[in-house]
Amino acid sequence: MTSPKRTFLLLILSIISLSAFAQDNSGMISGKILSSDGDPIDYATVSLKGTSYMCSTNENGLYHLKAPTGEYVIVVSSVGFEKVETKINIKSKERIKLNIKLNPVTQLAEIIVVGNQLSKVKNSAFNATVVNTQELVNTTKTLSEALSKAPGMKIRESGGVGSDMAVTMDGFSGKHVKVFIDGVPQEGVGSSFSLNNIPVNFADRIEVYRGVVPVGFGADAIGGVINIVTPKRQRRWFLDASYSYGSFNTHKSYVNFGQTLRNGFKYEINAFQNYSDNDYWVDSPVENFETGAINRKKSEHVRRFNDTYHNEAIIAKVGFVNKSWADRLLVGFNYSHMYKEIQTGVRQEIVYGQKHRHGHSLIPSLEYGKRNLFTKGLDVSLNANYNRNII
Repeated sequence: MTSPKRTFLLLILSIISLSAFAQDNSGMISGKILSSDGDPIDYATVSLKGTSYMCSTNENGLYHLKAPTGEYVIVVSSVGFEKVETKINIKSKERIKLNIKLNPVTQLAEIIVVGNQLSKVKNSAFNATVVNTQELVNTTKTLSEALSKAPGMKIRESGGVGSDMAVTMDGFSGKHVKVFIDGVPQEGVGSSFSLNNIPVNFADRIEVYRGVVPVGFGADAIGGVINIVTPKRQRRWFLDASYSYGSFNTHKSYVNFGQTLRNGFKYEINAFQNYSDNDYWVDSPVENFETGAINRKKSEHVRRFNDTYHNEAIIAKVGFVNKSWADRLLVGFNYSHMYKEIQTGVRQEIVYGQKHRHGHSLIPSLEYGKRNLFTKGLDVSLNANYNRNII
């Protein structure tokens, strides 16, 4: 019994002696951190470079820093003063007194605060909501599907791809809700540029304004304004393309490419298309072709036919950016084509047969923007276009 007790006692004494040895194997640095005028600097940071040993000065500029023996580089820094680095040698059981003076910074480094357009719109004085379409990039979604995520928005479509669409904003619909692309109204541009046909890749974000809207959108939008904002990033060269295939022989594709040269010359091409047979199954009363009678109490499970839709659109822009006379001067040309077969009218049981409609749309445009034109604070923005629809 005696031997184990002795062993345990020797082990305890060894640990204590090792601890004492470890505690003795350290030194102390202390002193004051002063400005070049001799005033104490409070809350300055004092650290040993490359280690976790650090402390801060008190309101009198005093600091105390304990660390193991060895050679270090002491680093002292404070806001508004130049950083100082000094070599020191800490010895066991010794206290080093080291006062350090810091010189004020002659010019503070420039601090750039960057805010994106999403936060600018959200924090504006208008009742505005922003839908960030970048979360849906490279998906098969359309702008109407992205817009449906906004509060108070309801999107109704009457059928498959290319069907008529109605937008309701807080109970308002029709002409009370205006749609813009980069601030340009989209009335009479053709169904190819309907929100349910434009791929989500086309837009950088969607701005939704309710009630009072910015003056640039006019005063006739009682219900509100939907503004589709396309990407404005300046990139030397870019290419974005996507393709999807779905049910009912549905094909959707999109391509966007462009280039900005060092001299400011810029060109950009956007193109997209949608195609679908729309031959999905429906339950509906069917006309008896022999008698012409329709039994509306009985529904038949039939496949739709003569309901094909396809559209193609291309948007080309060319011009100059970041010039002394213009931040942005672009001439554009939009062309779109639409073909839609018509199987039925409002009443689904009355089938038309080989009916269709098609159309072309030609839209030349001009876009000009310049900040601080002639004098600081004078910003000029001009958008002009001409629509011609051929049906």
